[in-house]
Amino acid sequence: MAAPEFVPLKPNDQVRNYSSPPWRDEGWMPVRPGELVTTGGQPDADAGRMGAPGPDQGYLLSLLPLLRDQLQLQGTEQVADVEAGAVAVALKRASLFGRAPIIHDLRLAYTVWGFLDAAAPQELVAERTRRFEGVRLTAHHYPELRAVADAVPEATLRLSPAEAASRHAADWRPLLSL
Repeated sequence: MAAPEFVPLKPNDQVRNYSSPPWRDEGWMPVRPGELVTTGGQPDADAGRMGAPGPDQGYLLSLLPLLRDQLQLQGTEQVADVEAGAVAVALKRASLFGRAPIIHDLRLAYTVWGFLDAAAPQELVAERTRRFEGVRLTAHHYPELRAVADAVPEATLRLSPAEAASRHAADWRPLLSL
């Protein structure tokens, strides 16, 4: 192994430099089962409902407790279900901008579904109760979780949290694709 220049050498040691591995005439072939290049590359994210990839998505989990006591749950709504659905929406928004999630992504997700509104319309409460039920169990309810995120269109995700809050107060229906 080559050593840095500052490492002392014995007078009789031979100094080795970096050398590339030997050249191979044959080209590389994807032969392992997990390599997708034989089937045309990565699948389209929308075609398989594979979610919204982005950097540092796990950071959002550390932001959840910051807004937890502001949630206005009604009836049978559970915090774990609400947080799971909001995380899906927030990650979709963060990946839309090509960045890691921030608190404003989560705030917007809660706002458009009316979880920060103590006087949320009963029609919205009934819709979100039905849609969010059980989504915390992603192994069994992944399509329902994706449906929660997919119900928030890109135009809504591009709004600032303040714009979303003012539009939600006026009429919540245009913010969601139900």
